Amino acid sequence: MLAAGAGRRFGRPKVLVDDWLSRAVAALGGGGCSPVVVMLGAAVVEVPSPASPVVVADWQDGVSASVRAGVEAVREAAGSAGVVLTLVDLPDVDAHVVARVVERSRHAPDALVRAVYDGRPGHPVYVGSDHLDALLTSLAGDRGAGPFLATRADLVAVECSDLATGRDVDEP
Repeated sequence: MLAAGAGRRFGRPKVLVDDWLSRAVAALGGGGCSPVVVMLGAAVVEVPSPASPVVVADWQDGVSASVRAGVEAVREAAGSAGVVLTLVDLPDVDAHVVARVVERSRHAPDALVRAVYDGRPGHPVYVGSDHLDALLTSLAGDRGAGPFLATRADLVAVECSDLATGRDVDEP
């Protein structure tokens, strides 16, 4: 889970907002993800179980630093078929959304699956382990997996608007 940013437009790091961190951890864990890792940076906080924190030393370099750190942390887990990327600032994305994306991926190492909301690309995103090197190579600056995913004809979109809005909250 990406939660390292300073939340400049929001006025504070979003990892500090209400119960967003616990909701996001519960969504990942309840949706079938293990291990659950939380990328921290601008604010370093205790993360709820079953998550583990990863402090992103270069978080100020942008989202790419968080994605890179998260992928590397999950990759180290033996037998990881892929990673699920999501954000802390999606308060209505719950375990049902995560489970739908994970189920559609079938835990396949060659799968690429993205939640969409009324056709609008969103999170979570499943990136199978076969694609992780290419994803890491594509990362730069304040861009996450979006540019990589935009080039992929094999990306499967999974409609989730019946479960959530999927809107990230950028302003208070």
